[in-house]
Amino acid sequence: LKERKHRIEDAVRNAKAAVEEGIVPGGGVALLQAGAKAFDKLELFGDEATGAAIVRKALEEPLKQIAINAGLEGGVVVEKVRNLTPGEGLNAATGEYVNMFESGIIDPAKVTRSALQNAASIAALFLTTEAVIAEKPEKAGAAPAMPGGGDMGF
Repeated sequence: LKERKHRIEDAVRNAKAAVEEGIVPGGGVALLQAGAKAFDKLELFGDEATGAAIVRKALEEPLKQIAINAGLEGGVVVEKVRNLTPGEGLNAATGEYVNMFESGIIDPAKVTRSALQNAASIAALFLTTEAVIAEKPEKAGAAPAMPGGGDMGF
């Protein structure tokens, strides 16, 4: 019941966000295609070019991960979508390339923009921080041995 309530609340928030700023193709397509348009026209050199390449690569990752989760090769899907008409992308449920708007695979523009802005903010914070304290992950040891069977009648 709580799961259902959270889904409804999430849907209401997404609908409000869509009304505020509109919608974009979902499934990582908007990030990939907007990134291609934004970076293709820039003439950057040195560190700026390196930073732009990192951001452009990061914009591919949501689509790539969706493809991997669908059992497809992420890099191949990214290249295919990169060469499609704007607004077309992968329907991960069917494995077909479709018009995302017509198929109802959309995201609120506000949510996509906010996610990108928050990621950039955290990246900038890490770049300007001299030290970071983090927990070292513990290595998972081998599973404990099975206990004896006792007198199981064998």
